[in-house]
Amino acid sequence: MKLFKNLNFDKLKNGLNKTRNKIVTGIKETVSGKAVIDDDVLDEIEEILITSDIGYDVAMNIIDETRKRLKSEKDRSSVNIIEIIKKELTGILEKYDPGNDEAEQLEKYKPFVILVVGVNGAGKTTTIGKLAYNFKKSNLDVMIGSADTFRAAANEQLEIWAERAGVKIIQKEPGSDPSSVVFDTLMQAKNQNTDVVLIDTAGRLHTKTDLMEELGKIKRVMGKVIDYAPNEIYLVVDGNTGQNALIQAKEFSKYTDLTGLIITKLDGTAKGGVVFQIINEHKIPIKYIGVGEGIDDLQTFDAREFVNALFEEN
Repeated sequence: MKLFKNLNFDKLKNGLNKTRNKIVTGIKETVSGKAVIDDDVLDEIEEILITSDIGYDVAMNIIDETRKRLKSEKDRSSVNIIEIIKKELTGILEKYDPGNDEAEQLEKYKPFVILVVGVNGAGKTTTIGKLAYNFKKSNLDVMIGSADTFRAAANEQLEIWAERAGVKIIQKEPGSDPSSVVFDTLMQAKNQNTDVVLIDTAGRLHTKTDLMEELGKIKRVMGKVIDYAPNEIYLVVDGNTGQNALIQAKEFSKYTDLTGLIITKLDGTAKGGVVFQIINEHKIPIKYIGVGEGIDDLQTFDAREFVNALFEEN
């Protein structure tokens, strides 16, 4: 199976404009015109990294590794220092990526079940529609289970996105038991030989205990219908929220075993540096990123392409 990879370098580069201006422009201005990179220059770069949502620990690690590399490098020019920093940033993004071949997993498990979690407002419902579209582009049969039954608007929005993506959707009346939606969705997916199932969940309940219990119940129901489900649990976070995205990843990690992150709205924020901090702290790979509002603007995440786009001049 050849899985559709939605990668558009120009869109990615344009979407990272604000983050680039905050991080990369400062670094390039710092090293510009310097014949040799010394400790004072590295200290300035370290300060730029610390104040750009990359986080203290990540910034310190990058500069420490850069210092080590420079000791064994004859070339201490500004061009080389940029390349070293790029390699360090790429290494952070790749370090915790298990490198599983998603196409192989999709062939092995049918239906392939993805549980999607995240707070209201992060773009979860929209992301599920775009994700469904990506899978549909690979000629896969896709079904969505609308298990955020606490918000009628969420059901309506998801129905619109399912129609746009050209995929099936299972819904119930607002206020219905979310687990019953999950049960019906997985039963139909089994009976109809569906390739991929995407399950939406409530973004916020009255207390954290409610949220934990609801997610636990949904997972138990999944396991009763399909013993291996869910295959993936994706957390959707809004890149605009910066440090709040980090907190959300921490909170959801307490309740469920996250296997991947989807970071939305990176095109509208200068806080894209938080991507590095989230991965470094939670050791969860990024699967997709949102760089626009269109149905094809949810891009497959590629660490090297992301860093290259971040450093690429317009």
